[in-house]
Amino acid sequence: MNRKYRKTIIAGNWKMNKTATETAQFAEAIKPLLPKTRACEAVICVPALNIAAAQKALKGSRIQVGAETLHEAASGAFTGEMAAGMLADIGVKYVIIGHSERRQYYNETDFTVNQKIRAALDAHLTPIVCVGESLQQRELGVEQELLAYQVMTAVSGLSAAEMKRVVIAYEPIWAIGTGKTATAEQAQEICAHIRACIRKKYDARTARAVSILYGGSMNTGNAAELLGMPDIDGGLIGGASLKPADFAKLIECPAQVENG
Repeated sequence: MNRKYRKTIIAGNWKMNKTATETAQFAEAIKPLLPKTRACEAVICVPALNIAAAQKALKGSRIQVGAETLHEAASGAFTGEMAAGMLADIGVKYVIIGHSERRQYYNETDFTVNQKIRAALDAHLTPIVCVGESLQQRELGVEQELLAYQVMTAVSGLSAAEMKRVVIAYEPIWAIGTGKTATAEQAQEICAHIRACIRKKYDARTARAVSILYGGSMNTGNAAELLGMPDIDGGLIGGASLKPADFAKLIECPAQVENG
């Protein structure tokens, strides 16, 4: 975590959880728990049906509301989809792109991820781009090559200025929803590798400006150790973001790490 050069971001990914009513209840529960210090940017990415409820309930708080996906086209015959411009028009600032579940269940590829990043940036949204390896790929020892390919394909065609607007989330697939977590050293190694890939493609100034999050089951028990690593700039939080007390503690954690 290096706030001198880049944002620290704690972002929740609710996946397909909570109704609009439950979203409002979550907001009312978490608001009095939020720390006054602002050592990080706090975001919750919620199901599309809950965006309006979340925005209304969290208005005036420090938590920004994001979306969990978007379509790469600006408009068209894509029933059930959302365009980047639609999200921007209702005040969304962040959007998750390329989560492993989207890749697994909805056939998103590194190439469609690239198209979605382009759409998000053109609509002035901040994309949180997910990359990560499976357990089999890690056991084969190809995780660094795979991550380099994923990142370079995802950001293909972006200028250095556009690259600085992208957030990368490293999510080892084997640690998502399993309770398993990469050690802080393992997570740091991959996040540093991702930054090195960006440095090689662009330059050192661009690489040090990009926020890289860790997303493999970060929780209140391991967040401080993970956030203490120099190339981990926050977390993309799954299960813990659904619990007001836990998510508030995670939002507070960067300040605690920074103050020692």
